[in-house]
Amino acid sequence: MSNMENAVEPQKRSRKTHNGIVQPLLTDLYQITMAYAYWKSGKMNDVAVFDLFFRQNPFQGEFTIFAGLEECLRFLENFHYSDSDIEYLKATLPKSTEEEFYVFLQSLTTESVTLYAIEEGSVVFPRVPLIRVEGPLIIVQLLETTFLTLVNFASLMATNAARYRLAAGRRIKLLEFGLRRAQGPDGGLSASKYAYIGGFDGTSNVLAGKMFNIPVKGTHAHAYITSFNNLTELQVKLAERRFLNIYDIVMNEQMLLNRLTGQEENLLDRCIEWRDKILPVLNFSSNEASDGELAALVSYAIAFPDGFMALVDTYDVKRSGLINFCAVALALSDLGYRAIGIRIDSGDLAYLSNKAHEVFQKVANQFNIPWFSELEIVASNDINEETILSLNEQNHKIDCFGIGTHLVTCQRQPALGCVYKLVEINGTPRIKLSHDVAKVTMPGCKSAYRLYGVEGHALIDLLQRSDEDPPEVGHRVLCRHPFEESKRVHVTPRRVEHLHKCYWKDGKTQCELPTLDQVRQRVQTSLLTLRQDHKRNLNPTPYKVSVSDCLYNFIHDLWLQNAPIGELS
Repeated sequence: MSNMENAVEPQKRSRKTHNGIVQPLLTDLYQITMAYAYWKSGKMNDVAVFDLFFRQNPFQGEFTIFAGLEECLRFLENFHYSDSDIEYLKATLPKSTEEEFYVFLQSLTTESVTLYAIEEGSVVFPRVPLIRVEGPLIIVQLLETTFLTLVNFASLMATNAARYRLAAGRRIKLLEFGLRRAQGPDGGLSASKYAYIGGFDGTSNVLAGKMFNIPVKGTHAHAYITSFNNLTELQVKLAERRFLNIYDIVMNEQMLLNRLTGQEENLLDRCIEWRDKILPVLNFSSNEASDGELAALVSYAIAFPDGFMALVDTYDVKRSGLINFCAVALALSDLGYRAIGIRIDSGDLAYLSNKAHEVFQKVANQFNIPWFSELEIVASNDINEETILSLNEQNHKIDCFGIGTHLVTCQRQPALGCVYKLVEINGTPRIKLSHDVAKVTMPGCKSAYRLYGVEGHALIDLLQRSDEDPPEVGHRVLCRHPFEESKRVHVTPRRVEHLHKCYWKDGKTQCELPTLDQVRQRVQTSLLTLRQDHKRNLNPTPYKVSVSDCLYNFIHDLWLQNAPIGELS
């Protein structure tokens, strides 16, 4: 909501990693112990290739949004074991650990690492490497846990937000209200950042707004309403002011400048007059609206006359909240101000939003104030994706959803499950086998392509060995399921997209990184390349990820070479 009350206008700021704890010790201990074992084995000069990928799309859907790449690159930029890191490791690892290993650790840099990745904000699919890391075995092994923690939640969060955006549609505004329910301050900051990337319009998180240039929005809580008991609380408290020795400043807590006349007027008196006028318009024979609520709304309107957004469900939306809000909004209009709208945080949101819209229409028609019918209706109250879809079926009149718990905690699925697997060592492809075929890795250094059809939609993702010729537009390609022999299809692409770009080499980033808003736009652009049946909430069509015939045969040959042969007796 571009002009929701008390909005903090973001300023232009440089982009940076948001978390000071992203450093080499943010890892699992076994990464350090493996590094020592590699070092003891003389593997300092071994060169490895690792793939970072996931095996299944989250939320029972058929797409994922890739996020977290920039944070990984910032980690590479800042990778260094400090003196205090080394001292801690010396106190933690076995005393038999050789001193020369610590000297080796402290000398490590990422200058020999090369990183290829899919563009951040892209739609991605299972088994396609999101990131491919090449370099000295020990250093690329040490990157594993940190890369996974930076990509897993970021991608899960961006995907969750993108699904909310698809459910809500383009017209509805979405605000992230989840900081108080997030998994700690780090989770809260990440949730705000990646919800924005996924398609949300703003956040309540002020620090996220400052750090990432995200629009910050907010209204008031029920506590503000219940802190007022009656209308007399808006009177000037002269005795208290004298007690504080403030004699030269006397403020009337009911007064507001009339923009049309330049004179101060009593807003409370106008509100009371308007409340009496609108009661018969709304078919109320008597006034049941709370005076304490009216006092709170008048006070808030005086504080934010250009951004008056009121929470109206503290007592009763129909019999109190809407009446008091309309009275204050009409009084503000008399003085040259325009209210923004209301927020509803409980009850039947479809019914109450329609009732509020009906009230705004009646007031607009009765008093000839056309804009009154366009007042915004914001809904919160533990909303999830299914709630939005249900409200859509009930023809709600909500203009904006404020979403917290279900969004930032990803309650429907709390983890994405990205993995980081060795696929090549010293030029020799490696494969991990498992009785669970889903856990068998695809060996070797691979290139990834997205093939598009006549209508411009993505048809299939194709993995090839890196030394194969890339697919060409207009040339038929055999695409095979990586593990099921009978599943294969011919594709003649109208467009071919090479998915991987080199982002890191020779100790520096190789291309200018996009801004947060550019990544956010990339999400929406990338989603448009998918057919609607891949994106639908219920029983979406699986998107195909395939391998070339050459890679298929290579995988299965290596599988047979490495699989132990059983014996019956």
